[in-house]
Amino acid sequence: MNGEGASPVGPAPSPVPPVRLPPAACRLPPAACRTVHPPFAVRRHHTARPLATRHHTVRPLRPEAIPVFTARPRPTAPMFLASLALSLPALSGCSSSWFCQDTTAERGEAGRKVQVVDTDGQTLGVTVEVVGWRLTPHPQVPADGDKVHFDYRFDGTGEPRGPVVDACAVDQDRVALRCTTVDAAGAWPEPDGTRTGDDWLGVDHPRRVADVLFLPNDQSYDRPSCATDPKDGGGKHPPKSASTGDQL
Repeated sequence: MNGEGASPVGPAPSPVPPVRLPPAACRLPPAACRTVHPPFAVRRHHTARPLATRHHTVRPLRPEAIPVFTARPRPTAPMFLASLALSLPALSGCSSSWFCQDTTAERGEAGRKVQVVDTDGQTLGVTVEVVGWRLTPHPQVPADGDKVHFDYRFDGTGEPRGPVVDACAVDQDRVALRCTTVDAAGAWPEPDGTRTGDDWLGVDHPRRVADVLFLPNDQSYDRPSCATDPKDGGGKHPPKSASTGDQL
């Protein structure tokens, strides 16, 4: 070839025209399909396929396999207390002796001089006696007429705190006309170790008084009752204090 400007390789290839993919070949959404240039015109797109799921058939339960729940009545207060009373003996370490019980000591025989006893009837080593008594008006209320004025003495107390006993003015049948409680702690200590004091008793018919007697039962220690303290109370209590009309 004689042309000076001729290319030694030959004529340049013509450019490849852009290819527009048909809608069937484009797996992208229509808005995403556009004109592309070879050799990247064809691109394989994978679409996500739903995972195969295993379907289970739910079989109905047999009638005998269906659990039956029976509504229980709501416990009332009497039902609760009854069940509690039945369950107490079954508690660990409990026995019939655990239940609280109240008992009362027997009242001892009254006398002018008695030995003080506890709730078990054991002597405390203390004696109390009526030293003397008389009918006379009380200095503070002389208009009330005669009253029973008696003197007493405790022996063997040995400490400021002592027993507490009942004293009663009685008729000739030893029926109490009026009673009071005498505390050894309120008596006056004497040099010989005894404790002495005096007290007054107002009676409706002073001329019926035949004597003044002490009851031997110590009333100073009376533990709580079961009704007051079911845990630490109970046990043996002193007899009821004497009162008007009691036969001594």
